[in-house]
Amino acid sequence: MSRQLAIATRMTLVTLVLTGLLYPLLVTGAASLLFPRAAAGSLIAVDGRAVGSALIGQRFAGRGRFQGRPSAAGADGYDAASSGGSNLGPISAKLRDRAAGELARLVAENPRADGPPPAELLAASASGLDPHVSPAAALWQAPRVADARGVALREVQALVAARIEPRTLGFLGEPRVNVLLLNLDLDRRFGRPAGAP
Repeated sequence: MSRQLAIATRMTLVTLVLTGLLYPLLVTGAASLLFPRAAAGSLIAVDGRAVGSALIGQRFAGRGRFQGRPSAAGADGYDAASSGGSNLGPISAKLRDRAAGELARLVAENPRADGPPPAELLAASASGLDPHVSPAAALWQAPRVADARGVALREVQALVAARIEPRTLGFLGEPRVNVLLLNLDLDRRFGRPAGAP
């Protein structure tokens, strides 16, 4: 019995060192070597201060900013420590009410937008922290942003077009626009909107 206990203890210690220490160190080291920016969180800095991550969506308020998808992550949304969807199904009254509220808000805030808002602006992503919207969703918001900033619509549309990321490896996913990077492009080109944090 004591021999079996000694073997089990040694196996536990070896497994703990291999999987709990050496493997995480190896993977972290390889990631830092091969993908240093992503391993550090893909943080975006402005004037030496981190303003967000290119990988995590955040709330953007104000008419002069593009907005991302709604978030169900955390109590107030956009909580990176509570990544996840709402788990509300297609027959959920709460989901229908939330989408109807988003629709009313978007239509009221975007009176010059062409047609109804893209569906992605009404529903949260599975993680609740998607940093991207489709080019169509960004272009749909462009008239509001142009009006709020007092610039020509074609200039804002050109910034959206320049920020479109293609499919990964040419065939994975869909073309997309990173909302944080697009808003930073706007600030660099036209200055920060009045009252923006």
